[in-house]
Amino acid sequence: EVQLVESGGGTVEPGGSLRLSCAVSGFTFTDYWLYWVRQAPGKGIEWLSGIHSTKGYKYYAASVKGRFTVSRDSAKNTLDLLMDSLKPEDTAMYYCAADSRYSELVRDFADYPYWGPGTQVNVSS
Repeated sequence: EVQLVESGGGTVEPGGSLRLSCAVSGFTFTDYWLYWVRQAPGKGIEWLSGIHSTKGYKYYAASVKGRFTVSRDSAKNTLDLLMDSLKPEDTAMYYCAADSRYSELVRDFADYPYWGPGTQVNVSS
């Protein structure tokens, strides 16, 4: 059974940095997509980033491009998200998700089959 568990959330001052990690386990196949999405209080889910497990393809939403960096650590079997220049509007619950059905990136998270429980990020002074 595929399992995803996020960690690394917490409180950071505006302009600061934070690194999130997502432990990935249970995949039968080597090739799959890993995603980061977030949900701010009272708002819908926002797609942030996607990375392919083996091809190295990386994609970002315009709101975080240039500030966030997604990576895959094969040795630790984790999906990471380095967040720099954080803003108060980055405050949200951050989730990792996975999908092994397609070879191409899918930004529509509505039917991603696997999700982690989330980790809270608060950007405040």
